[in-house]
Amino acid sequence: MWQRSVCVGLLALALGYLCVLGPELPPAALRQLSASLLGTLRRARSLEARTVAAWQAAIVRPARGWARVAVGVNACVDVVLSGVKLLEALGLEPSDGKNHAVLNSRQDLREAFAHFMERGAAAERFFSDAEAFRDIARTASEHPAAQLYVGGNAALIGQKLATNPDLKILLCGPVGPKLHELLDDNVVVPPESMQERDEFHLILEYQAGEQWGRVRAPAANRFIFSHDLSNGALNMLEVFVSSLDEFQPDLVVLSGLHMMEGQSKEMRQRRLTEAVASISDIPTDIPIHLELASMTDQDFMSNIVHQQVFPLVNSIGLNEQELLFLTQAASGPHASLASWSGIPDVGVVSDILFWILKEHGRTAERASDLTRIHFHTLAYHILVTVDGHWGNQAAAVAAGARAAGTQACATDTIDTTKVFLKAPLEFVTSHTEAPSKISLNPDEPVVQWHREGISFHFTPVLVCKDPVRTVGLGDAISAEGLFYSEVYPQ
Repeated sequence: MWQRSVCVGLLALALGYLCVLGPELPPAALRQLSASLLGTLRRARSLEARTVAAWQAAIVRPARGWARVAVGVNACVDVVLSGVKLLEALGLEPSDGKNHAVLNSRQDLREAFAHFMERGAAAERFFSDAEAFRDIARTASEHPAAQLYVGGNAALIGQKLATNPDLKILLCGPVGPKLHELLDDNVVVPPESMQERDEFHLILEYQAGEQWGRVRAPAANRFIFSHDLSNGALNMLEVFVSSLDEFQPDLVVLSGLHMMEGQSKEMRQRRLTEAVASISDIPTDIPIHLELASMTDQDFMSNIVHQQVFPLVNSIGLNEQELLFLTQAASGPHASLASWSGIPDVGVVSDILFWILKEHGRTAERASDLTRIHFHTLAYHILVTVDGHWGNQAAAVAAGARAAGTQACATDTIDTTKVFLKAPLEFVTSHTEAPSKISLNPDEPVVQWHREGISFHFTPVLVCKDPVRTVGLGDAISAEGLFYSEVYPQ
């Protein structure tokens, strides 16, 4: 680091000396030498500093922004603390990891936490035993290190959007007294959404390199679980849709479908059918963004993709775990891939995103409204759009990546000493067609490519070295990406 600082200082002195000698040098020579030295100065800055500077230039407000955004339907209070500290407080010893679709006991919690911690992967599960969950939640909320925050994808997206004073936000979800107290003043909650008790979700965080017995986390992340019946039944969906007539939003953001996995298969299918009917009642001139979250039932995901929800929404947001599960559930490209190994391969991700829009998005022959996907993983983000439907996506993807860096480090702006570039510096854009090979340039960090009427915008993420809080990162990323996006009237 000190060598770079010395180099920059010497180059700056050389540039100043040139300016003094300027009158004695031919103008062309002065221009050439100045340009050469300035280029060297730019390259002498860190990759992270160059990326931040380029983002600042790229992130511009859209010509036509949103004024009123309605968000629903999952909301809760998050109890955030170290997963290892909670398990120790519960008297649970380290064990081998094992995935559980539903948690039925403390033993299941211990095994599922270990399973995802050793992979550094995010996950969310339903805890079926109400009494056991209340005991765990009490221990968690009373722990000295516990912190209480706004929770639930819808509430987190609404809270992030509310930081923009130009926006008016409507939030529909099960809002109890504590959550209402935590919400931004710019968030409007209809009286029908208020309830006497809060829904609590437990967020067990772990840091990169943290150990629990033989398990060592390769990356910082979190494991979420709850016994949440209000959000699990999407109780506020009808209230949400009925509130839109009076609120008149420019954009609707919907989340919480994953919470239904805790229901019986029959109840879940019936509620999903009712949800589709409610979503269909939203006027077609209002764009809808669907935020996905961790799921385990392939049939349920397949229903959402094939015949239920995807054709009704304009945009979706998801991470690498949800993307892989989606292609496995719907027999898409690379469905045989059991799990990601390290940073998800950009070409594989690109193939799956292309397939979603090509097979389930808007085409001349298909009536689907889906035209946009915002994909986010730890090291990079990709925004994919059907041409002619969305604008300002270079700014949107850069803004989402910037939000990841600031929120994880809990800083107002990116501090380049606290982040590092983890994205691949070279990658291919596909593994199913003749690919392009791309070399990442920190001075132009938003990379664009096209494939059969579909545009891709890629940018790296500046990963926080010591993240303060990982929960809600995906929601903040999607919210910021939406804020900087513009939808074209059709």
